Amino acid sequence: MATAMLMDKIRLVLFDIDGTLIHTGGAGVKAFARVFETEFDATEGFERLKFAGRTDVSLVREFFSFHHIEPSQENLRRFFDRYAFWLDHILEESRVEICPGVEEFIEALRQMPRAPLLGLLTGNVRLGAEIKLRRAGLWGSFETGAFADDHEERDRIAAVACERGGRILGRKLAGQEVMVIGDTPLDIRCARANHARALAVATGSYTLAELDLHQPDWAVNDLRAFTNLWLQQGVAETEKAA
Repeated sequence: MATAMLMDKIRLVLFDIDGTLIHTGGAGVKAFARVFETEFDATEGFERLKFAGRTDVSLVREFFSFHHIEPSQENLRRFFDRYAFWLDHILEESRVEICPGVEEFIEALRQMPRAPLLGLLTGNVRLGAEIKLRRAGLWGSFETGAFADDHEERDRIAAVACERGGRILGRKLAGQEVMVIGDTPLDIRCARANHARALAVATGSYTLAELDLHQPDWAVNDLRAFTNLWLQQGVAETEKAA
């Protein structure tokens, strides 16, 4: 089925943040390192952490385990309280960039006859997501979402996001009515786990070829390419119908 026809059926669009919506120059990673060092005196092995597509809570648990730190609610709360402080501080000195095509794609979604609900599906904790997106001027673009505060596993975060979107729209959404947009294989996997459409963008750390291996519904260099494909097909279908 053509892209334009599939897009007409989408009722909820869920965006990953880092590498999909914005680039922060690694501010989140730097904030993690600063908290581990200043609050827990833990630095060894930090370079082993793989951040792409992961959830904040799972990353903290992994590093706590490496340093034999109890992953108690108190220690997790202590970490994320300080993380918010350091993230905001580091972002003041960083350049936050919106990924190519993001603003045009959001505007195109808003112009649809039946504009879908826009939400976030991210491994960031909610406050971290808000801090980052406010810096980029994008926080107000989203009406719902789910975060690492909701669940440690990304697939389950996606399920929460779909449920919340359905509540706003007044009915349970079929998987094919949901589009998940991300820049890692884990984003594609969580879309598949929830029977959603997967749009992979090569604006993060994975190449287009690497993303394509995981068989998303679409794999593009950036959202400009997808918007052009979608709108061009829509025009062609309109002309054909006329």
